[in-house]
Amino acid sequence: MYGLVIIRYRLCAEKVEEVRGEHRAYLRGLKEKGTLVASGPMDPMSGGVLLVRVPDDNVQAALTALRDGDPFYQKHVASYEVVAWNVVIGQEGLDKL
Repeated sequence: MYGLVIIRYRLCAEKVEEVRGEHRAYLRGLKEKGTLVASGPMDPMSGGVLLVRVPDDNVQAALTALRDGDPFYQKHVASYEVVAWNVVIGQEGLDKL
């Protein structure tokens, strides 16, 4: 199963920048584990989006745990929307990533 994590900044750019290094280190760890497929900021930079791969059982718990582990969430820098995504068209391409 896949999920989308939509991140929206709650604080000014300077405060976001103070935590960005920790956030990106967290994302690199998720990428190394095979959980994070892709990530990047929105344009204009008001937040970001993560495409993640999670186990099919208890998807919401896995997505919530991803959110809870992110320094942006822990330090109240951003709000999060986590969405389970059942890919119908193109899943075979995502599975190769």
